[in-house]
Amino acid sequence: MPSFHVARHVRHSTSQMFDLVADIDRYPEFVPLCVGAHVLRKSTDAMGVDHLLVDMEVGHLAIRQQFTTRDTLDRKRMKIHIEHVDGPFRVFENIWTFHDEADGRCRVDFTAEYEFRSAVLGALMGSMFDIALRKISAAFEARADAIYGRPA
Repeated sequence: MPSFHVARHVRHSTSQMFDLVADIDRYPEFVPLCVGAHVLRKSTDAMGVDHLLVDMEVGHLAIRQQFTTRDTLDRKRMKIHIEHVDGPFRVFENIWTFHDEADGRCRVDFTAEYEFRSAVLGALMGSMFDIALRKISAAFEARADAIYGRPA
């Protein structure tokens, strides 16, 4: 099963980066291949953890795929966990963790595992999807610079 992990050291706070990743409705503005993202349902448990049901649409040229995820936003642990609910994947799981570093910076860890249900779809989208995953973490850092400013 394809997997991906990257750790990026960014010039923004853990809280800023968490908020950026949690702002799902804005993904089409800057996330590669994301053409739609909508929070369908949101609830907060007794521990203050947000649970979202999210519809996403990704695409490139004539190929479009829609899928649903269950997103868990745990601000106390600075972790966002995204799991596949419905769509073209057999497995789709992303984990974002945010760690404080010196001078108000943070390390962002992004891990993704995915496997398409269809071998044909996997062959068509697999390499493109892998390239997109590699660009996603960079896109979030660029978005943070655009929104929060580029610290010296």
